[in-house]
Amino acid sequence: MLQRLDFATNELTGSIPQDLFDAPLLDSVHLYENQLTGEIPLGVARSRSLTDLRLFTNQLTGALPAGFGRSSLLVFVDLSDNHLSGPVPAGICDGGRLEQLLLLDNSLNGSLPESLGRCRTLTRLRLANNDLSGEVPDYLWGLPHVSLIELSSNHFSGSISPAISTAANLSKLDIFGNQFSGSIPPEIGALSLLYEFSAGDNQLSGNLPSELLNLAELGKLDLHNNSLSGELPKGVRSLQKLSELNLANNAFTGSIPPELGDLPVLNYLDLSGNDLVGEVPVQLQNLKLNKLNLSYNKLSGPLPPLLATNSYKTSFIGNPGLCSGMQGHCSGEKQLNHKSLNWLLRFMFILAAFLLMAGVLWFYYKYKNLNSSSNLITDKSKWTLTSFHKLGFSEYEIFGCLDEDNVIGSGASGKVYKAELSNGEVVAIKKLWGASKLANDSNDGFNAEVATLGKIRHKNIVKLWCCCTYEDCKLLVYEYMANGSLGDLLHSTKAGILDWPIRYKIILDAAEGLSYLHHDCVPAIVHRDVKSNNILLDGEFGAKLADFGVAKNVEAVTGKSPKSMSVIAGSCGYIAPEYAYTLRVNEKSDIYSFGVVILELVTGKLPVDPEFGEKDLVKWVCSTLEHKGVDNVIDPKLDLCFKEEILKVLSIGILCASSLPINRPSMRRVVTMLLDVSPVSKPKVSKDGKMSPYYFDDNDSVAG
Repeated sequence: MLQRLDFATNELTGSIPQDLFDAPLLDSVHLYENQLTGEIPLGVARSRSLTDLRLFTNQLTGALPAGFGRSSLLVFVDLSDNHLSGPVPAGICDGGRLEQLLLLDNSLNGSLPESLGRCRTLTRLRLANNDLSGEVPDYLWGLPHVSLIELSSNHFSGSISPAISTAANLSKLDIFGNQFSGSIPPEIGALSLLYEFSAGDNQLSGNLPSELLNLAELGKLDLHNNSLSGELPKGVRSLQKLSELNLANNAFTGSIPPELGDLPVLNYLDLSGNDLVGEVPVQLQNLKLNKLNLSYNKLSGPLPPLLATNSYKTSFIGNPGLCSGMQGHCSGEKQLNHKSLNWLLRFMFILAAFLLMAGVLWFYYKYKNLNSSSNLITDKSKWTLTSFHKLGFSEYEIFGCLDEDNVIGSGASGKVYKAELSNGEVVAIKKLWGASKLANDSNDGFNAEVATLGKIRHKNIVKLWCCCTYEDCKLLVYEYMANGSLGDLLHSTKAGILDWPIRYKIILDAAEGLSYLHHDCVPAIVHRDVKSNNILLDGEFGAKLADFGVAKNVEAVTGKSPKSMSVIAGSCGYIAPEYAYTLRVNEKSDIYSFGVVILELVTGKLPVDPEFGEKDLVKWVCSTLEHKGVDNVIDPKLDLCFKEEILKVLSIGILCASSLPINRPSMRRVVTMLLDVSPVSKPKVSKDGKMSPYYFDDNDSVAG
């Protein structure tokens, strides 16, 4: 007895036999990708055993039989890419087992049957490119097992139902090119697995719900050509997997959120045709964009330097108040008239009043902090101390040093104070205060730094003396590094004191510290934010790695938990190529960042600089070596009597910063290579004075 029929992907013509579906045990029919014509036999509605029907990519016509699905146990139906017409049969899911219904690219019309909203077994629904109309059944939006709803390019109307909150498995919602209206329901924020939401070319209105920011898996958001309004929501940095954002041709107001520049994989950004105001955020320079379109808004002010290039010459048209970085003037600039001068004077008066008020508030805040510090000292019993070394001072002595006059630095996680203690010791205190907007991030950074530094003992890792906690106030007490950070010193007017022997010592010290993390800690530790600003220098220019707020042990970052690397860490210019796009990190990511630090010390240049154009430091070094020679790469502040050693270290830096992780040496190997640097062997320089960007010792090799 016939159970399964498979003549797919042939060149069959003619019609399907009328009695085909009368076979009593027929379970599966695969006739897809042929040239079949005519109508689907009426017998398909009588079949009680049919579960799998695939007739897509043929030339079938006519309507689907009215009773299709009522008597059968259909699980999979794909009739896409034909010329079928008429409505979707009302009983197509009456068998109670239908999982996939694919009818796209036909000429189906009418409205969807209410019974489709009760098809709770459905996992995929694809009805794109038909002539369907009317409202979508309310419960269809919230089917509990559906992962894909594709209704694009039809004539559906009505609104997106709040019932969508129960579609817990929905990963793609595509309703592009319909007539949906009303606002986007806030309940959409409950779809924790939603990756794509495409609703362009509709009539949606109202504000973007802030609940969209709860969609941690969202990779594509396309809402162009609607009537949405209001300001773009703040806090978009929570959408760490967003790669495409298209909000063009709506009525959005307010400014462009600078946080967009913090999204690690965003490569398509279109905000054109709105009423956005203010400046183009400089943070957008951090993005690796394939498309940027901010045209036809009301933006003003100067363009960020890296965006004022020919690559983006069509990205800003229709903003008369924008200053063109290429011409050096504002295209809509006019002479001030008397009216504008009056407004300017009013603005200056308001600004002066604001500054006066700000000064009063600052004085009050500082006085309040002094009182708070005093209260902390008197309430000693509530503090919890964890020490990691034998202390030569009382932990309470440090509270008196938490004064704004002692601040020596600040960052995302808190402020750093210099404390001179009674025993003559000098320590650095990092204060993380829970009332900050970054309370959660600060808490995570505190825990990570304590967990990492508390168990490390190495001469090239900054020493953590102790930590103190009280409610939401947290303090970390470190050894004090007299010469500050390498980044601050190298890129300041004091860079001249860093001669080559000192720079070489710094490179070797930092390499030994990183090698200890990778090879001598169990489990191994990945720093994840190696950069010149996180290399601190003591009074003798000894280098030590610091700031372990984002460090992870290798077991954590290679584990199976999807939360182990939910956000990207690192700093622009130092992030390994594979890390920025995959969020997968290991020791090789640190080695790439260390290679960038070496290139910084050799060239004296920042990892990202407008003079590089669209390149970063690594690409600039390799390109310059290839076309102009080594003399155009070495920092002019360095004495060329050390040229041979400099070139050897430069080669090590290029090897560490290889785009392919497999080509990067281990940090233990890097330390060995650095120790081998000496003026004995000469670098391989060609006759025209150019050095290959891949110069190495005879025992090293690299895939160029």
